[in-house]
This record gives sequence, C-alpha cells and structure tokens, in this order.
Amino acid sequence: MCWPCEWEAFGVAYQPSPSAAGSSLPPLSRPQLAEARRVRAVELFEEDASNAEIARAVGVCAESVRRWRRVWEEGGVWAQRRRAATGRPPKLDDAQVETVRAALARGAQAHGFEADLWTLERVGAVVEQITGVALSRASVWRLLTGRLGWSLQRPERRAIERDESEIARWIAHEWPRIKKGP
Repeated sequence: MCWPCEWEAFGVAYQPSPSAAGSSLPPLSRPQLAEARRVRAVELFEEDASNAEIARAVGVCAESVRRWRRVWEEGGVWAQRRRAATGRPPKLDDAQVETVRAALARGAQAHGFEADLWTLERVGAVVEQITGVALSRASVWRLLTGRLGWSLQRPERRAIERDESEIARWIAHEWPRIKKGP
C-alpha cells in the first residue's frame, strides 16, 4: 500500500494545476510534474482503477500507465521515483571551474594575449594550460555560459578614423541643408 509518508521521503506531493484558482504554490518543473503524475497513478493503482481511467485522470496516454503499472508491480513505490540524469560526467570538477573563473577574471592580457578580449580558442587554451584538460569549442561554450554564467559580448565595430567633432558639424550644418532640399 502506498502511504503519503513514503512519497514525502522523495519530497514529492501531488499538486493540482497551477491554473487552479487561489493556488499559491509555485509551478512544478517538468521532472517534478512527471513524478507527481506517477504518484497519482500509483494511488489510483491501489484503488484498482483501470488504465484508461488513470490515463484520463493524470493526462497521459494509456501506454504510459501500462508501463508505470508494470514498474510498480515489479518494484513497488520506490521504483516510480525520479532518477538523477545520466550521461557523461563533466571533464572539469567544481574546484577546477573556480580556478578557471579566477584565471579568466585576471583578463586575457595577463595570459599573454595581445588584446584583452576572450575568444573560445583563447579560453580553451587557458583551460588546458591551467587544468591540463583539452576542451572542444562546444565544451568551452558550455563552460562559459552554463557553469560560469558568462554571455556573448561582441565588441562594437567603430572606425579608428572616426572624428566626433566632424560628425557633429556635419549633422548641424550639412544635414539640414540636404534635408530641406534645393
């Protein structure tokens, strides 16, 4: 039998739709919503509801309910819990990322680059020099945007020969003459 306290061990509780009137609860994330649906489905399994009824009640297709029921019958309540995401672990651990953050904060010129401008290639070279880990351009981008919180900043393109006083003179004298016409 599924007791609410078993699900509380996961930190999960079934939550009604955030559009429900008077709901002061924050909306669930997608994984939390999926787990809440499975929780509700298990409650309905124990009430001997049919797969079609459960599918309608939780808003999924009957095939998902059949799969959940099979997992529940084989592993019980604990088999329905959310699992950590799988995949390859990151190449840099948290300590290495903080070392890279400190190195990048010193600027590109501190690492021997001519201009104080970071590019993916430059960041990759610094990461390899500091940690000994070679990262692809895509991995450097994920490091900068995901783990370090940086964003793309492009330098403003401006002609070196730009003369602000000449531009102001042209706007004040030439533009009104051209604008009026002959």
